[in-house]
Amino acid sequence: MIDFHYETDFSIDAETKFADWISRIVLSEDESYSQLDFIFCDDEYLLKINQDYLNHDTYTDIITFPYEDNNGIAGDIFISVERVRDNASEYGVDFDTELKRVMAHGVLHLIGYGDKSEEEASQMRLKEDEKIKLFHVEH
Repeated sequence: MIDFHYETDFSIDAETKFADWISRIVLSEDESYSQLDFIFCDDEYLLKINQDYLNHDTYTDIITFPYEDNNGIAGDIFISVERVRDNASEYGVDFDTELKRVMAHGVLHLIGYGDKSEEEASQMRLKEDEKIKLFHVEH
């Protein structure tokens, strides 16, 4: 199941389309999922999670918490809508593209992709680009 939760005034208009896309991302990596929860929030909400659970005192666009589940990948993906907006402006892309990049990023983390080293970050970026393209693919 893929669910969307909102801790801010933002909401996704086409939840079914986004859920279908997320499902295709997982399947394209020969994985399955049991429960994926996307929680959209503001900077302060995500900063508090970053401080309380990860001991980081910085703003971030995404935090992913995986859950153990033998039926496929599972986890909570927290996304700061404010950071996504700021990053879209900073990188010169539209908000929807940056949102998809961040959502794909969270799913890719749950699948097992990292981004700590330069090599991992480069691979992650390629995978994000590949998965964004899946959004417009109908099955």
